[in-house]
Amino acid sequence: MIVKDLSICDDLSHIIFITGGTKSGKSQFAEHLAKDTKKLSYVALSVKKPHDNEWQEKINLHRKRRPKGWKLIETTDLVKTLIKNDGPLLIDSIGGFVMESINRENKEWLTKTNSLISLLKERRSLTFIVGEQVGWSLVSEYKIGNTYIERIGELQKRITKISKDNWLAINGRAIKIDEISLEIPS
Repeated sequence: MIVKDLSICDDLSHIIFITGGTKSGKSQFAEHLAKDTKKLSYVALSVKKPHDNEWQEKINLHRKRRPKGWKLIETTDLVKTLIKNDGPLLIDSIGGFVMESINRENKEWLTKTNSLISLLKERRSLTFIVGEQVGWSLVSEYKIGNTYIERIGELQKRITKISKDNWLAINGRAIKIDEISLEIPS
């Protein structure tokens, strides 16, 4: 499958959303899609974990794969990053946005996600977003786990609706889900 046409039309969204499970290849596929994008900023959404060796190994693997010309933005504040940066972005991953607000009340969470969606819709530059698919198997026995699953699921449905292209990475393969799916009526 050739995945080259990333042209932007004024009447379409500029968002390309890539979702998948753990170790599915979603980040690597997003990087592949974005590799020829000029002046791209890579937004790494996570808290720093300097004493977590496994996390550091994962970060190092991601760093080695990225082209040298990409600007790196390490943050937990995606809304502020979207306000400050109008050029092309690769956001990896939207789960960091959910985790940053995991303890907020539902009303505050909804306000924050509405702000995020509005900012994404207003963007005029190519924006790649990586997201985690969760909830395909075990249900967490902890409230925080279920809150994460529910919030990321709802947020990703909203991102999918405003995206130009939607991809599912699974087992090292990528499927363009827009071509083989129907939107579920709400």
